[in-house]
Amino acid sequence: MKGLKAKPIIDIIVGVKDLDEVFYLAKPLSDIEYEYFPKFEFKDRRFFRKGLWGQGTCHLHICEFNSSEWVEKLLFRDYLRLHTKVAEEYASLKKELASKYQFDRSTYTKKKEPFIKTIIEKAKKEIHNN
Repeated sequence: MKGLKAKPIIDIIVGVKDLDEVFYLAKPLSDIEYEYFPKFEFKDRRFFRKGLWGQGTCHLHICEFNSSEWVEKLLFRDYLRLHTKVAEEYASLKKELASKYQFDRSTYTKKKEPFIKTIIEKAKKEIHNN
C-alpha cells in the first residue's frame, strides 16, 4: 500500500481456480527464481518466495480466487487504504514487532494476526452495513 512503511519485500497474491493446480506452476515459477516454501500453517494458500534467504525480495501467495483467504486479504488491504489512521497503527505495530522479533519471522507474523483479524471483522461489518 502506498505510503505504508513495510519491510522491503513485495507481497503478491494470485487467485487460481483450484489450489491443487498450483503445483503445475512450481517449475515455471522456479524458472523465474521463485522457490516453493511449504508452510503448513497456510492451509488455504501456497507460498513461494524469491531472493536470497534473509534477503528475499518477493513473497507470492497463491489461493483460490474468491475463497475466504482471497476475500480477507483484499478486505484487509482495502480497509487500510480507506482508513489511514488504522494503516498508521498497523505500521507502528509492524515496526515494534520487527524490532522485537527481527530474527524470528514466525513470531513476528503470529503477533500481527490479532490486529489483522480485528480489521478484517471491521471491514466485513462495514460491508454488511452498507
